[in-house]
Amino acid sequence: MVLLENHFIEVMTKKTKQTLTDLASEANGSRALLASDEFFAPKENLLKAGRGEFIPEKYTDHGKWMDGWETRRKRSEGHDWCIIRLGNPGIIKELDIDTNHFVGNYPSYASVDACQLPYYSSFEGLTDLEHDWIEILPKSELSSDSQNLFTIEFDRQFTHLRLNIYPDGGVARLKVFGHEEHLDSEKDWFDAAAAENGGQALACSDMHFGDMQNIIKSGTAIDMSDGWETKRRRGSGHDWLILKLGSPCKAELILVDTLHFKGNFPDSCSIEGCFEPNANSESILLDNVAWMEILPKNKLKSHTEHIFNIELKNSGQCTHLRLNIFPDGGVSRLRIFGRPIT
Repeated sequence: MVLLENHFIEVMTKKTKQTLTDLASEANGSRALLASDEFFAPKENLLKAGRGEFIPEKYTDHGKWMDGWETRRKRSEGHDWCIIRLGNPGIIKELDIDTNHFVGNYPSYASVDACQLPYYSSFEGLTDLEHDWIEILPKSELSSDSQNLFTIEFDRQFTHLRLNIYPDGGVARLKVFGHEEHLDSEKDWFDAAAAENGGQALACSDMHFGDMQNIIKSGTAIDMSDGWETKRRRGSGHDWLILKLGSPCKAELILVDTLHFKGNFPDSCSIEGCFEPNANSESILLDNVAWMEILPKNKLKSHTEHIFNIELKNSGQCTHLRLNIFPDGGVSRLRIFGRPIT
């Protein structure tokens, strides 16, 4: 009976993959943003490919190494949760809450909430807007070491999910199968700094540990080597990087991502812009360039995606941007979202 059940799940999963997209795939740009706890294993594992592996002899300082998201044993009321931004907004049809290899430490139950918010929302917006969350999967029993499959009946698009587990424990992977959609309010936004949209890193103060071109690559950084990182600054001043945008635009939202940078992230950053359509990598460094402040100096956190929109100043359209980091450190990605100037 178990063999037949496993075969059915395998067949259904393959069929689902052929017709629907995994909206929560790390490869498609999904991101685990916040979690109530991740003591034993990080939330990012939820979105990785495959079903995870088990290495019997592998331990960490926190205990047994597990290839998934695992929280500590809860000694108080409540439950654990993880908030995920989908790779693309979409209509969700099926969920796979996979407890592969989690046997004595899997959650007894799970539920899933979803909401539609501006795609790049601040962490405060995700935790404060309790009324915007809609329950798409009621509290449901889970089985250990299994793919737990659920059909979803909501015919509307969502941007973010909240996986709730009761009371605690570990989940190997979360697959969210559905149809990709696009938010009308953001469909004409583009990342003006992205290399794939014509952006270029022209100059920087230093790139001892990580090349400046990494900061405008597509997708999320694989590790620290896949970002821009400067050497430790031993004197006064700060480090900087100048980008040429793929197209002139007015920045409406800026994302500064310190993913993977934990003991070596910058303390703070600021961003300036200028309109110099004929500038090159040499002339952009001259003193006569009129730089305008777009983002005032803001504190940064380690291993975090920072969203700035209300902090931005009305600077008009720009052709180039200068990212200042204080005093030094690493940034994995910089996104400059705006609309083309017509």
